[in-house]
Amino acid sequence: MKIAVLVKHVPDTYGERRLDPATGWADRTAGDQVIDEISERAVEVALAHKDQDRSTEVVVVTMGPPQATDALRKALAMGADRAVHVLDDALAGADLVVTATVLATALRPERFDLVIAGNESTDGRGGMLPALLAEMLGLPLLSALRTVGLTEREVSGTRITDAASTQVRAQLPAVISITEQLPDARFAGLRGIMAAKRKPQAKLTLAALGLEEPRPRTVVTSTTAVPGRTGGPRIEDDGSAARQLADFLADRHLI
Repeated sequence: MKIAVLVKHVPDTYGERRLDPATGWADRTAGDQVIDEISERAVEVALAHKDQDRSTEVVVVTMGPPQATDALRKALAMGADRAVHVLDDALAGADLVVTATVLATALRPERFDLVIAGNESTDGRGGMLPALLAEMLGLPLLSALRTVGLTEREVSGTRITDAASTQVRAQLPAVISITEQLPDARFAGLRGIMAAKRKPQAKLTLAALGLEEPRPRTVVTSTTAVPGRTGGPRIEDDGSAARQLADFLADRHLI
């Protein structure tokens, strides 16, 4: 079994995140950058299968700036076997179609049995990359899985929607996306951290992939900062507080 897991290096979810007004891109120069939590869960799905079948190879794949190496290193420390990093300055600001095209080109020669991705990243939150990737690779897609079962020939799981839960399955090779309802990722101990330094990490450029500099189809034309919160009205009880509160709620059709 050969499994590829897509991981992403993102601004820390618990830190302040903002757009660079000059480019319209996420500002990745300030604050901590970490491996996306949903990416960690995707790695855990692959490693859980590797625990059952030691012949399984788990390869983590990312497209991103040089700092994205940290996300790959974290996944290798968790137990992944090797990493592939698509790194090219021309990919700065790539949209979903460009990203899917580049990743599909990088994945295709490897002939993976299964490609695992998170349902959406915590920075872009587009939620369309797994579907785009499956279409470009010509593979079936099982999306938004909250459980995953894997055998030598097929992948299955429970797919969740706003309306229902559905049991789905597909023959391998396939692409799946998982939700945050999958188990938390395992802890990367000292032994794993030390072992990660010796594991292969391939770096690929657009030229190495045989691709020309892409032209994103989606461009941010303007950005506007969310206005800061202002304090609400304050009522001093001078004997008419009850009336003021009632009027306040009535004006907003709350009573």
